[in-house]
Amino acid sequence: MTLEAIKYKSGQLQILDQLLLPAESKYIPVAGVKDGWSAIHKMQVRGAPAIAIVGCLSLVVEIYDKQYETKAALANEIGEHLQYLVTSRPTAVNLKLAADDVKGQVESLLANETVTVDGMKQEVIKAIEYMLEKDISDNRAIGDNGANVLVKGVDRPLKLLTHCNTGSLATAGYGTALGVIRSVNERNLLDHVYCTETRPYNQGARLTAYELVHDKLPATLVTDSMVAALLSSRIIDAIIVGADRVAANGDTANKIGTYQMAVVAKHHGVPFYVAAPFTSIDVAIEDGSHIKIEERPEHELTHIGGQRIAAPGIGCWNPAFDVTPAELITGIITERGVLKPCELAEKVRQK
Repeated sequence: MTLEAIKYKSGQLQILDQLLLPAESKYIPVAGVKDGWSAIHKMQVRGAPAIAIVGCLSLVVEIYDKQYETKAALANEIGEHLQYLVTSRPTAVNLKLAADDVKGQVESLLANETVTVDGMKQEVIKAIEYMLEKDISDNRAIGDNGANVLVKGVDRPLKLLTHCNTGSLATAGYGTALGVIRSVNERNLLDHVYCTETRPYNQGARLTAYELVHDKLPATLVTDSMVAALLSSRIIDAIIVGADRVAANGDTANKIGTYQMAVVAKHHGVPFYVAAPFTSIDVAIEDGSHIKIEERPEHELTHIGGQRIAAPGIGCWNPAFDVTPAELITGIITERGVLKPCELAEKVRQK
């Protein structure tokens, strides 16, 4: 059984505080939009799909027991809350697209004179609650589609490498890139999985390693700077990573360090896959040069566990993400199949 990072029922929301992992597993309540924004910004919850779900569910918690005199008042409050939530972390597109979907639904309900204020609120709540259920089914499909490609024509178990955390802790459940690895394992075709520590926030060492140990998968932790040595000294069948935003041409923004892994994979002839739901694809952005890259605080580089490890006075540059060019990506694994980067935009338009 995979981990549950998001617990929700009837207007009550709790999240597993990922800042405390792996030392402590503690669920914290999210009492409304301010709590949701804070949990996302502080990275108590992270991973593009999970950010979207927790952000929108925090809106549900906010409006769940409130009464509104008019539909316009409800619509205005929802719009303001969504605009605020999207500012919590700007690079991951999932929350913005989810917010746009909710806004579109609100506009439609507002224009429908047969819908009451309470009916409008219940329809919005129902649609957001469905996001949680759909994310899990999408992740399962991503896992199956990815496993189908990886094991095709293979007569031995695979050695795989992943970066950052893309499992149950980054989604509603099961995971994207880690979901692919789980699906390969379910077919008894996983020999070993390597995960990077993912500096400076150590999502790989703290979170992915935590999930791999929990699932009892054969796994080894390596530092980010060991990837080239790993590919040159051992057989790695494929690298699978997640995505925070994919541009129309397939350029992919993901956790910092992904780009250099893709370059090294190209040099060594190792297939490099991105696993992401369609909610991570932003066809409004032509290419990766237009993706806004979040920059994080200096202390994430200079301190570990509250202890300074860097020389006082040194300057820091701490981008949370980098952009991997489409030409370095073998395929993008989605819930609707495995696509070449050049096929993305057309597939999205067919949605």
